[in-house]
Amino acid sequence: MPDLTGQNLQAAQDAIQALTGGKVFFSGSTDLTGQSRNQMMDRNWQVCTSTPAPGSVLTSASSVEFGVVRIDVETCP
Repeated sequence: MPDLTGQNLQAAQDAIQALTGGKVFFSGSTDLTGQSRNQMMDRNWQVCTSTPAPGSVLTSASSVEFGVVRIDVETCP
């Protein structure tokens, strides 16, 4: 798993799809502020965390989840 922290959510999703040749097409995301907001415009959200963690082996069976905050509004916890 690459370290995608600091990237916008759309770029992180694109990177995972490119890295796996499209085998990992879906990734989830969670608002880390606890406000349970949906990420409608992925480019407006910054990646703070990921599961699997950076450096972990990423396979086509991996479930990818990003922890995010709004870009230019919030900072990663």
